[in-house]
Amino acid sequence: MSLIWIVNILSVFFLCVFFAGIVIPQILLIAFRRRLFDEPDERKIHQCVVPRLGGMAFKPVVFFSFILLLALNVSTGHDELLKEIGAEALPLAYAFCAIIMLYLVGIADDLIGVRYRAKFFIQIVCGIMLVAGGVELSDLHGMLFIHTMPSWISIPLTIFVTVFIINAINLIDGIDGLASGLCCIAFLFYGLTFIWFHQYLYAMLAFATLGVLIPFYYYNVFGKAEKGHKIFMGDTGSLTIGIMLCFLSMQVSHLSATTSPHHFNPFVMAFAPLLVPCFDVVRVYLHRVRNGKNPFLPDKNHIHHKLLAIGMRQRTAMVTIVLSSIVLTFLNILFSAYINSSLLLCMDIALWTMANIHITRKIRRLAITRKDSPVISFVEKRKNYNNNKQ
Repeated sequence: MSLIWIVNILSVFFLCVFFAGIVIPQILLIAFRRRLFDEPDERKIHQCVVPRLGGMAFKPVVFFSFILLLALNVSTGHDELLKEIGAEALPLAYAFCAIIMLYLVGIADDLIGVRYRAKFFIQIVCGIMLVAGGVELSDLHGMLFIHTMPSWISIPLTIFVTVFIINAINLIDGIDGLASGLCCIAFLFYGLTFIWFHQYLYAMLAFATLGVLIPFYYYNVFGKAEKGHKIFMGDTGSLTIGIMLCFLSMQVSHLSATTSPHHFNPFVMAFAPLLVPCFDVVRVYLHRVRNGKNPFLPDKNHIHHKLLAIGMRQRTAMVTIVLSSIVLTFLNILFSAYINSSLLLCMDIALWTMANIHITRKIRRLAITRKDSPVISFVEKRKNYNNNKQ
């Protein structure tokens, strides 16, 4: 790895941290002046009004930092970055167009609301654009015993995976720091993976997005809503971060296992950091369908809601889920060199299912305990008496 690439990767990371740290407070100021808030309701956890426009800072900061660094490279006579961009012009161009489309849809959704059917349509268009740029899941590297696939299978699969991951990131954004924490881990891992495989341009994109998430994470987790220092990423953030994760994960899946020192499975490396949000959205959708509910309407049955139901605090639940994702990612990648990826997936599903069953049983036991509590029983009896009286 040459010195110029080390400088570029570190520079784009710190530029994004710096500019995001400037832009996010300005977004907070505008949101409070124009009263652009995420209002609390019975489904949401926060109790105070909180601006939800944090995601508006993400992609403009990343694009500005990236272009500024490109200009500085050319001005100083270093053309390595320019050559890499030229070699990857087609996938980058389509990916950036898809990101801008979702950025605009996210802003509209955060400000006035957008129906989920319209968002699904735009997400499908974004999947098509990734395919047009050559970003395609054409090889599963043995997952489900499938390797190279024909285009009539790989193209719809790529579009489906794009829509699925975007929505998984969008739906996991339920408590402070959870979505951004999980995405920080994913981008850090992708950045290190691209450095390992000498794909420095994509490493810059991963570390740039990581850089913009760090100041947001600070304001989201440690900011005080009462003092006007707290902010949510909103759909603008979750949608654009989701499509960036799609783009980078599929680029990781294109890497060759033979160039890895330990022959780790590229498909596992691509999607292991996304297992927690993806598994959670599948379980929630199945739960809604089984109970006769619309699978696209929100509820309080996500993994973070279940951890809160057993008595965990928000921050404890967030740290627990993020640490679980780190461990799951590390173990999957480590074992992918020795265990068939299909068997590894079955083990992940079994582990996730057992963990959810354990949490569900604990919730039921707590509910029974609370119901039998003399204080709770008195409150319930009093409530029933008042309702009958009315």
